[in-house]
Amino acid sequence: MKYGTLAGIEKPISRLVMGTMVCSTDNMELTNTLLDGYFAIGGNCLDTARVYGGGKTEAALGQWFSSRKNRDEVVLLAKGAHPNASGKRVNPAGIAEDIATSLDLMQTDFIDIYLLHRDDPEVPVGVIVDCLNEHKEAGRIKVFGGSNWTTQRIQEANEYAAKHHLQGFSASSPQLSLAVPNEAMWGGCLWVTPEDSAWHTTSQLPLFPWSSQASGFFTGRFSPEDRSSADVVRVYYSEANWERFRRATELGNQKGFTANQIALAYVLHQPYPTFPLFGPRSIEEMNSSLPALEVTLTPNEVRWLNLESDTL
Repeated sequence: MKYGTLAGIEKPISRLVMGTMVCSTDNMELTNTLLDGYFAIGGNCLDTARVYGGGKTEAALGQWFSSRKNRDEVVLLAKGAHPNASGKRVNPAGIAEDIATSLDLMQTDFIDIYLLHRDDPEVPVGVIVDCLNEHKEAGRIKVFGGSNWTTQRIQEANEYAAKHHLQGFSASSPQLSLAVPNEAMWGGCLWVTPEDSAWHTTSQLPLFPWSSQASGFFTGRFSPEDRSSADVVRVYYSEANWERFRRATELGNQKGFTANQIALAYVLHQPYPTFPLFGPRSIEEMNSSLPALEVTLTPNEVRWLNLESDTL
């Protein structure tokens, strides 16, 4: 495993962050196998959310923390304030409710990295920054940020924080993969645009990108003729992405890696800190992603993979 750092978090953070959506109290055997396996390879950062599994994912993590007595070894990234049937919840009441519930279910006193799962542009950033700082001062969270927030709103939030001598957003979590989406996978979701990439390059604000492997687009399971996965077809099928797949395969053959490992390495080689989220459903899937950490890509290879250069 390789590691990076995030201001405000004392421990080094594994560059590959394990998404836990598949974990559930309905299947603790699989949950324990995956979590134990991830930590056995040196992983230490877990991504979860209040809405995952209707709470069963957070409860499963709580049971695992309790049985393994290892909460202090984990960098816990949790998300909250996702809208529900009652409407938007990016407000002090929604945030407080979700933090309290998450802490209870996960049997912990604090969350290392807390991300707002969505944004509500109708709520002034000052209200949100003030609220998150209150939870930080109370010790419930260490650092915070936004998932599916625009860079403009993050910048506004951090300008407000600086002006009022408060802690600002420390991280962002949009979608980023070598395959560029045609449209959002789910409502309210955002992906990194070239303009966003330029902003992160300048600001160096760390990214925890979800769907970093584009729902398995680069595994070889799909082809232009295969229309069996409606969501993958809708979001990732395009001539440009099939050319990216071809290039990832070609470069992988040259370097001794799979196209999927090259695609994950692309996310790891951005000109700003990245901690890609990956969601293995088996130990085999987990192990197949690890070699991406050993791939070395030159800046020109990164541009070539993303069709920004015609010459390798």
